[in-house]
Amino acid sequence: MPADALPYLTREVPGCGGVFKASPEDFVVEELPAYQPSGEGEHLFLWVEKRGRSTQDAAKALARALTLTEKEVSWAGLKDRQAVTRQLLCVPAKKAEALVPSLALPGVTVLWAKRHRNKLKSGHLAGNRFWLALREVKDVAAARAALDALKRSGVPNYFGEQRFGASGDNAAKGKAILQAGGRHRDRFERKLFLSAYQSALFNQVLARRLVAGAFTTALEGDVLKKHATGGEFLCEAPAVDQPRVDVFEVSPTGPLYGPEMRAPGGDVAALEAQVLAGDAVTAELFTAGGGETAGARRFLRIPLDAALQDDGGGVVRLELTLPSGSYATVVLRELFKQD
Repeated sequence: MPADALPYLTREVPGCGGVFKASPEDFVVEELPAYQPSGEGEHLFLWVEKRGRSTQDAAKALARALTLTEKEVSWAGLKDRQAVTRQLLCVPAKKAEALVPSLALPGVTVLWAKRHRNKLKSGHLAGNRFWLALREVKDVAAARAALDALKRSGVPNYFGEQRFGASGDNAAKGKAILQAGGRHRDRFERKLFLSAYQSALFNQVLARRLVAGAFTTALEGDVLKKHATGGEFLCEAPAVDQPRVDVFEVSPTGPLYGPEMRAPGGDVAALEAQVLAGDAVTAELFTAGGGETAGARRFLRIPLDAALQDDGGGVVRLELTLPSGSYATVVLRELFKQD
């Protein structure tokens, strides 16, 4: 389901109007690491600030400058190109430490470097903090109303449009890779495209739950997930679990299809099977992706910590904190409604 077809949670609130990303400084994001480097170990964590470069671009430039292979540069999360972003990258300390102080990379600045015992891996972050400037906003009250609704109910945890590539065809490429037995020439592209296909199917499930009014409802057969610990359990008594949903202790989840994904039951399982059938695939197809499509459960909604400041003259500033894997652009989509 394309991004412009996804239903809004705040559909009763009009769009606020305006423009975003008039300059990279209008979109500032800072990674919230899951832990700080210890100062000892064989891996070197680099806290970098980049402008106008994607995480992959920055990693490739770093690898060339330090005479490393691309596999030797790792990161916890991918960050936007058209933004000012601060995040961790990781390189082998023995090969790179002496060269880091003299690095001069266009659009990339190393702010500090510290050693750590373990390599930084994808997902090793607690979340992201955003500072966003919206310009030419026509209806500040609408922006505030939509934001307040998202804070009360939670943000629909859609994968943002950037997940699907500039042409919007990453998911189709991922499906084709699976149908070809999981083979693809480029390691990074393979992971990106397979994840995009899982993401597109998740968005379809979430959209159906939202339209059905079951976005914040515990259904029998739901795989519920604890926000504090990530622990999962099957909902067998919705009347018992719903109060925990209401206070954001737990939330329903949707599928990142794969053989290791915890299976739901009842009507929830039927809905998730219908989405696969609608795309003419079976759950068994995802075994071809190996570890890239092992499968997992993803929150259908996530909590939003947000503040809005009206600077006047049509300029609105937002500060948002979102968990790892969630998208500020999904929040902005609910405010703008400009699909």
